[in-house]
Amino acid sequence: MSVKKLLISLVICLTIAYAGSAITIPSIMTWYATLHKPFFTPPNYIFGPVWTLLYLMMALALAKVWSSQKKNKQALQSFFGQLGLNFVWSLVFFGLHLPFIAFTFILLLWAAIFITAKLFLPISRAAAYLLIPYLLWVSYAAILNLAIVIMNF
Repeated sequence: MSVKKLLISLVICLTIAYAGSAITIPSIMTWYATLHKPFFTPPNYIFGPVWTLLYLMMALALAKVWSSQKKNKQALQSFFGQLGLNFVWSLVFFGLHLPFIAFTFILLLWAAIFITAKLFLPISRAAAYLLIPYLLWVSYAAILNLAIVIMNF
């Protein structure tokens, strides 16, 4: 794997992580704190470390595919599409305070991650497997998002 491509992948993914957190953090103790949440909502301090680890795994997956001789344009486009949806979900849920619309985006995000992992699989099994925890976390987040919609609107 190319070290240069790994560093660029880290910058790209962590930039999206930072942009999303810049939108999210101001709402945590204000708007988000006022919402009724289900019993399975994790404490707020869990989200930062989990998302950081997931973004690092995404960056590693991207670097593996980007560095591979078998890479294809569609796989990389799919990766960037899901990364964009990831940011849009944060913007819609935490920035605009629109959980119902955010739920539609998280469903699109889930599908985009699934497609990306499927496209990564023939290029790099490791890259595809690195996206599985992300897919599982977004599955959980989608259920949480839906529960918040049901309990608050």
